[in-house]
Amino acid sequence: MDRKNVIDELRQRGFVQQETDPEQLYELLGRESTTFYVGIDPTADSLHAGHLLPVMGMAIMQKYGHRPVAIVGGGTAMVGDPSGKTEMRKMLTREQIVENSKKIKKQLEKYLDFSNGKALMIDNFEWLGQLNYIEFLRDIGCHFSVNKMLTFETYKKRMETGLSFLEFNYQLLQAYDFYMLYKEYNCVLQMGGDDQWANILAGADLIRRKEGANVYGHTFPLLTTATGAKMGKTESGALWLDPAKTSPYEYYQYWVNIDDRDVKRFLLLYTFLPVDEIENLGELSGVECNLAKTVLAYEATELTHGVEEAKKAMISSMAAFGERIIPEDFLPTSRIPRGSLKISEKGIPGAELERENFEQAVLLVELLEKFELVRSRGEGRRLIKQGGVYINNQRAVDTDMVIDEKDIENGKIEIRLGKKRFFNIKIT
Repeated sequence: MDRKNVIDELRQRGFVQQETDPEQLYELLGRESTTFYVGIDPTADSLHAGHLLPVMGMAIMQKYGHRPVAIVGGGTAMVGDPSGKTEMRKMLTREQIVENSKKIKKQLEKYLDFSNGKALMIDNFEWLGQLNYIEFLRDIGCHFSVNKMLTFETYKKRMETGLSFLEFNYQLLQAYDFYMLYKEYNCVLQMGGDDQWANILAGADLIRRKEGANVYGHTFPLLTTATGAKMGKTESGALWLDPAKTSPYEYYQYWVNIDDRDVKRFLLLYTFLPVDEIENLGELSGVECNLAKTVLAYEATELTHGVEEAKKAMISSMAAFGERIIPEDFLPTSRIPRGSLKISEKGIPGAELERENFEQAVLLVELLEKFELVRSRGEGRRLIKQGGVYINNQRAVDTDMVIDEKDIENGKIEIRLGKKRFFNIKIT
């Protein structure tokens, strides 16, 4: 087991926002295997890219011999975390939460090793569902100050739009989670997004008051892209890990089309490539930066969807112009296939087709489906009806539009979806 301190790598990669007792935590994690937990929200049947930062953080911690506990908030989800929310969440039934949790567990298994108790996934409904309200208020509620709680930014923001008493209890319940995990699993560290800082402190304070023990908190930064967009948000909504919600091709496209300024940062956060390999990418531009984006897209897609889907997405995204081969010494530990990649000077995805493919007319919706620009022909027709498909910068208005030789301009056919998604078919 590698005893190099995991905090060093977390800091190098950008996973550290705030920590309680940083020096003591550093010493603990460098000395012994530690059980830690991260809360997972089961209010949807899939994780999305916004969840990936803590998941990747958990995976790095596990690599260094520490044991992750993923707490599926089956109990707290029935209350709703007000953190970062401007209105009360929709309430889910217990059955919905259980089904969502099963699907989330399968997604987490692609990042974490659950064999032989190396990682655990626990539903906090196990203890929250059994609580006696009067006893809880007496034994736990007495340790919380309403005045102090109202100083936290989470509650201050919601006070402006309306904070229900139900949501006001959330911090007590999350603190109780940490308390129960400390008692039952010797869990001494809670990790989470920086919007959870107040809840983490509340849990640590509760354990100190009731058990006289010192436990720790660590938060990850809340990410936005270089353009200011929320991480993992696309024009069509969230970037889901479930291929039925976001296809592997769409998932790959998100990563390969990120802003140049985000490439190095996202390689550090969303791949397991060595830090020293990634460090020299900060000054890359043009074709070399596009190669780095391609590596990022392949690595991220392989982690979420597996090798075969990553290869298929990469092949479908082959660029239409200017063949570029990824050198053997370019991020050498990346698992991306070498010597088979074509990439555009402008970073525009695409593919090659022979001219004979267009000697007879081809339905536009067939092309959209063939290159996985839409999930189905039905979706392609709906997109055309909505005015969101352009051929050579001309809006397609007919759902039965055909593409043939007359649509080939300068040796290619340019397809655009919406304002920003481009795909070029190079004709050979």
